[in-house]
Amino acid sequence: MDRWSRQPDEARAGEARGELSARSARALWWGSAGLVLAVLGTSVLVAGTEYGRRLPVAVALVLVQACALRWQTRAPVLVLAVNALTGLAVWALLPAVSLTGALLAAQVTLCVLSATRPRRVSVPALAAMCLPAPLAFHAGGSAGLAVYLLTVLLAWTAGQWRGAQQARRRAETRRAVVEERARIAREVHDVVAHTLSVMVVQAAAADDVFAQRPEQARQALRAIESGARSALGELRLLLRAFRPEADGEPEAAPGGGSESDRRPGPSLARLDELADRVRETGMTVRVHREGAAEGLPAGVDLAAYRIVQEALTNTLRHAAGADEVRVRVAVEGECVEVTVVDNGRTRPSGPASPGAGRGLVGMRERARLVGGSLRAGPLPGGGFEVAARLPVERAS
Repeated sequence: MDRWSRQPDEARAGEARGELSARSARALWWGSAGLVLAVLGTSVLVAGTEYGRRLPVAVALVLVQACALRWQTRAPVLVLAVNALTGLAVWALLPAVSLTGALLAAQVTLCVLSATRPRRVSVPALAAMCLPAPLAFHAGGSAGLAVYLLTVLLAWTAGQWRGAQQARRRAETRRAVVEERARIAREVHDVVAHTLSVMVVQAAAADDVFAQRPEQARQALRAIESGARSALGELRLLLRAFRPEADGEPEAAPGGGSESDRRPGPSLARLDELADRVRETGMTVRVHREGAAEGLPAGVDLAAYRIVQEALTNTLRHAAGADEVRVRVAVEGECVEVTVVDNGRTRPSGPASPGAGRGLVGMRERARLVGGSLRAGPLPGGGFEVAARLPVERAS
């Protein structure tokens, strides 16, 4: 846990809406600016040798385009206008440069705009980019016109494809969150129902012995008080899960009693049972505990157990070559820290397989529900780590 770092919930929310992180935006800028400088810059330097004084001005305009790409994710419409005008100016100064090449930066920006903005914005931008088509026909004939229109249309279409991918990923994330909230609601319902059942039994026992054995009645009343505080805490977690800003509204938890009311529910006390089930698959599971987990609020106890369970499941399903996993649960003061590390090989980055990442979404939702945070990712030396920090909130 020495590498612990929190990822702000706001940043994760931005990524869920399809917004690029600062690192991704910077990488996009470097990549697109490098493309423009390599292709258009080289063309300008080669073609500008015949135009003398026009060359420095054209080079300056190319640099302006590369710098303007820095803001293409924040203000793509403005950057598109700047790159289109400067591109036309480069073509006017150096007619030897094709119009398609001179407007390369504008085409890159059109692709980004098409991916990040609705069609009511991207379609007019596409139409505006088609306006210089007569100039392409004048300079290169029908072949020049066809090349120009094809590159503009391909840039817009590529952006639409990328935007559809992002929308599908956001929908899968929202669906995973809704399903996890529904599952949490059912489990909280079982916990609260069990607690209230115990309170009813304790109240009846206190009433029976109130006159003859007052000390036993006081013990029953104290148990009722403790159970009521626990139930209030669980209900507060349930309300937090279904706060107004939730993306979706899950199905209501089924009512009535269930078998889980009569048997021990998932908790850190059953961590060894969970580890034994994983060991049956041939995986080596090492469990290390620090501090006493008894007396934890049921919501925190349940969240910690489910995070360990999901992390072990991810190891079995997705950790290539993993044969050992280490689980650490530390109860320190008002915080529970959970770490699950396997020794599997880190897979190269690439398109996520269908359903991949849903377990991480569920674990983050579990941690967020109890006011905690979760970090998950590959380790530099190999393996994958899931680290959660869950604060212990006492009901008042």
